[in-house]
Amino acid sequence: MHLRPCLARLQPLVLGLVFLFLAGIAGGAAADIPKELYEGIGVRSDASPKLLYEALVKRYRDPAQGAGKGKYADLWQPIPFSKYFDPHSFYAPPSTVSEVAGRADCVECHLKETPGWVHQWKQSAHANLGRIRALEPSDVRFYQKAKLEEVERNLRSLGKLGANEALREVGCIDCHVDVNLARKADHRKDLRMPTAEVCAACHLSEFAERESERDTAVWPKGVERTKGRPSHALDYQDNVETGIWAGMPQREIAEGCTACHMNQNKCDTCHTRHSFSLVEARKPEACGTCHSGIDHNNIENYLSSKHGVNYLTLGSSWNWNVPLKDGLTKGGQTAPTCQTCHMEFNGKYGHNVVRKVRWANYPMVPGIAEAVVDSDWSRQRLGAWVKTCTQCHSERFARAYLELMDKATLQGVQKVKEAQAVVQKLYDDGLLPGQKTNRPAPPAPEKDAPMEFFQLMWSKGNNPTAVELEGKVLAENLLPKLFVGVAHVNPGGWTYTESWEQINAGYSRIMDYDTQLRERAAAAKPRSTSSLPERTLLALFAPQRDERDLWAAGFGGAMLLGGAALLWRSRRGRRDD
Repeated sequence: MHLRPCLARLQPLVLGLVFLFLAGIAGGAAADIPKELYEGIGVRSDASPKLLYEALVKRYRDPAQGAGKGKYADLWQPIPFSKYFDPHSFYAPPSTVSEVAGRADCVECHLKETPGWVHQWKQSAHANLGRIRALEPSDVRFYQKAKLEEVERNLRSLGKLGANEALREVGCIDCHVDVNLARKADHRKDLRMPTAEVCAACHLSEFAERESERDTAVWPKGVERTKGRPSHALDYQDNVETGIWAGMPQREIAEGCTACHMNQNKCDTCHTRHSFSLVEARKPEACGTCHSGIDHNNIENYLSSKHGVNYLTLGSSWNWNVPLKDGLTKGGQTAPTCQTCHMEFNGKYGHNVVRKVRWANYPMVPGIAEAVVDSDWSRQRLGAWVKTCTQCHSERFARAYLELMDKATLQGVQKVKEAQAVVQKLYDDGLLPGQKTNRPAPPAPEKDAPMEFFQLMWSKGNNPTAVELEGKVLAENLLPKLFVGVAHVNPGGWTYTESWEQINAGYSRIMDYDTQLRERAAAAKPRSTSSLPERTLLALFAPQRDERDLWAAGFGGAMLLGGAALLWRSRRGRRDD
């Protein structure tokens, strides 16, 4: 008789416990932060958000660990736009804007000045935290409510939110000055361009996952790769510490590389400002801006594959609001996206996208092929890929295809190595066109050598020669395209339409160059010395312009000898008589 009232009183408590459980799963407990990160920054896995944040930011801002202009800093200077690629190093508040503005003032002013910013923000979750708090458990976006609770816990730990205070919104002033700031800010002194650690104050687990790429991108002995690279976490360092990028005088051209290699510094390369849409970031096109083109045509191969065609034809019916982990089971997703495969590791999803990397996009990196063929490192990562593929395929199917991928890539490696050896021998023998007469040295810090990366970005005189470019393009562009094509299951992408056919064409041109250059060198060698009569006969049958004097002298000499012989015989005859 009293059971119903008791249950009614217990219902809020039960719902609260359920909510806390869900918050734990979708918040800190759901984060896929590898143990290697905690070891790398020297904190415990149960550290407070404040301790974790401070340790991460200390490493993140350390020039000795990848921040800033890099080891070639003395060779290059920023251009005006560089402030937006690396704000921490180069951004300064505008001196022409004198306003001292508060939270509401930003919106009012920028509705007139830059209305696109404001309208994008108004559609964002940042501007609508109340909607997130009102989500019901039946809504597929309910996990965002727990995420908001996690954000508030982070801010309380950092001292940016009171113990019982709720975050009202994330507006202009929170990102561009300081989080939850009540006072007004002076544009000339206080304004900042947000870098990744600014986002990390709220989105700490995502930042930690991304930063863990430094700790999990490790390579076996013999592989010429730097720990932590390639990755989003150190892609700016990978850029500024490329010799030709730092040394080339065409700075605006060089910064074209930076336009993609800035994930290390910012989060808006994937999460476009100022809407920061989760739906956008979960679609393949979000990756395609950078992962495209001549040396890593990932998006082109994906969209031409069966996976990509399925996405193009049916993706509009998928529910993009479900968490990534639920896309295939609850979101109606019938094919993988870039995010489905590359953000997953052993069933969990996070912002570390390199934990399964094996070929690292560039199969000609010294040591990579050998490591992929036979190493525990490769076998462990292959196993992780098998788990990824078995979300949709059988294990036997997955292993068979991954074996096909490895062997096809190795066949490409073998062909390119053979062609490059021919070019290297031409260089070693000094037979490249202009090698001894018209080969300027590359800009510092590069050192001259055949088929180097700098030759794709810089040229002067006969550096590089056409045959060197052929060899470099094979290794830097066409072979990676072969790997990317087979890895993304686009048949034409590694056989006929792209890659293998072009590799063979480049191979043939290199062999033609080699034959022509060696035949020309042989023809230019000085003729061997011979007797005067032999040289005279050669001159008679093949008189060259520079041999005419020799021919005339030889003919005159022969006549002189003949006359002397006749005279000698005449005198001897008289004595005999």
